Amino acid sequence: MNNIINNFFIITFCIFLFSGLTVLAETPEEMGLRLAIEGDLRDEGFQDTVSQMKMKLRNAQGEESIRKFYSKTLELLDDGDKSIFIFEHPRDVSGTAVLTFTHKEGPDDQWLYLPALKRVKRISSDNKTGSFVGSEFAYEDLSSQEIEKYTYKWIEDVPCPGKKELSCFVNEDYPVEKHSGYTKRVLWMDYDEFRVWKIDFYDRKDSLLKTLTFSDYKQYLEKYWRAHFLHMVNHNTRKETEIIIESIVFQSGLKDNDFNRQALKRVR
Repeated sequence: MNNIINNFFIITFCIFLFSGLTVLAETPEEMGLRLAIEGDLRDEGFQDTVSQMKMKLRNAQGEESIRKFYSKTLELLDDGDKSIFIFEHPRDVSGTAVLTFTHKEGPDDQWLYLPALKRVKRISSDNKTGSFVGSEFAYEDLSSQEIEKYTYKWIEDVPCPGKKELSCFVNEDYPVEKHSGYTKRVLWMDYDEFRVWKIDFYDRKDSLLKTLTFSDYKQYLEKYWRAHFLHMVNHNTRKETEIIIESIVFQSGLKDNDFNRQALKRVR
């Protein structure tokens, strides 16, 4: 009789335990969101950065051209980050600048300064799929990646692209903004430091449009990881854009008034 009672309690406990595990188990959407939030938190607190960069454009025939520019980014915790990209070389794009106010909710604000016309032009929400100064990056790609701008779904765990010794999770990110040029992004991020190694971009027809890979990561202030080499490939045009980050300075004391329309006109 005691054995029967003991077996009954063991079976009951097991049913309770596995029922609890079922309740506690994450859905792919919950897991995708949790991992995205963790990656975002890992980068919180950087304050600001100033980066010197080189852009290499390569057409389908393999012909190349070089552009040099720098960027400034200001972290905002109550909204999306602010950034400005300023071109220095060659002469035909020197002084061209793009100012971006990323928002956690709603469309981002972007302005383009054209020195030849000496005017600031607002980039409309439905025009952010356009090419950023002839590159394979769109204006949309310049915005900071705020958690609220996507919904998420975990797909699988795999070895990281280009870094097989690391384990990556694969997330599908679906843009909330209706004017986005993408139906989804598929993103590979490692579990060790939550660094992005690859992003596939799918167009409005849900076809693979572009692939962006990241490499040559360096750590700053014993916390913040930044890739120093980015490679974007357009699968439709067979054009490529490489961005080589030559230097990054953190916490240089940038202020909010360094990021406004007047600041665009002050660039040289």
